[in-house]
Amino acid sequence: MKICILENDDLAPEIASTYTRYGAMFERLFRDAGATDWQFDVFHTPALEYPESFASYDAVLLTGSKADSFSDEPWVVELRRRVTELLEQKKKLLGICFGHQLIAICLGAKVGRAPQGWGVGRMSYDWHAADLPLAPEDKTLSLLVSHRDQVLELPENAVLLASNAHCPVAGYAVGEEVFCVQGHPEFVEEYSAFLMGKRRETLGEDLYGAGVKSLVHRHDGPDVARMMMAFVEGSFAPAK
Repeated sequence: MKICILENDDLAPEIASTYTRYGAMFERLFRDAGATDWQFDVFHTPALEYPESFASYDAVLLTGSKADSFSDEPWVVELRRRVTELLEQKKKLLGICFGHQLIAICLGAKVGRAPQGWGVGRMSYDWHAADLPLAPEDKTLSLLVSHRDQVLELPENAVLLASNAHCPVAGYAVGEEVFCVQGHPEFVEEYSAFLMGKRRETLGEDLYGAGVKSLVHRHDGPDVARMMMAFVEGSFAPAK
């Protein structure tokens, strides 16, 4: 499989030597999950980097970003234009956090600030697609998160995959073309702690402390990676 990664942010300089870049974090995630023969090409969208053509790719993955998916920044506007074209072409799309939100916008759904405020640390969701391959047996899913924006309504023709009180649309799919989650399967605990540390003053001590404490529990990032692999390979398509 050949995957195009649209990388929508830079790592902070003080952590880049450890994790390289967001595209590399996804490459590690998939290879650890068993995609050892997959090929990855990474394009940095804030610099307006894109492939000459998406035709040769089996899927396109949109990473997270500190930017707002609904902003008027020129590179975000261009990304929404490109994604709208990919949706029209029925290209397989994987969206993570910002990517999950931006694809929802392109599908006509509302996205904005989460009424409940920041979501950080490890968050658990109800999983609603129990009939899908690789679905969690206990019907719950936990991922590391870092967001203050979220999808506010389920896109038209989408199937709700995951939700909780804080984030009612935490995962959705559209046919065989779109698979999106709000959480970050590519994150590891140390990176999540780093992000919370950078935003400690903004988060406040209560939320910061609870977020850091939550990291002692396991998350399902590797399982979501395997779901994404099955989706790309054609064995993961929820029915409406």
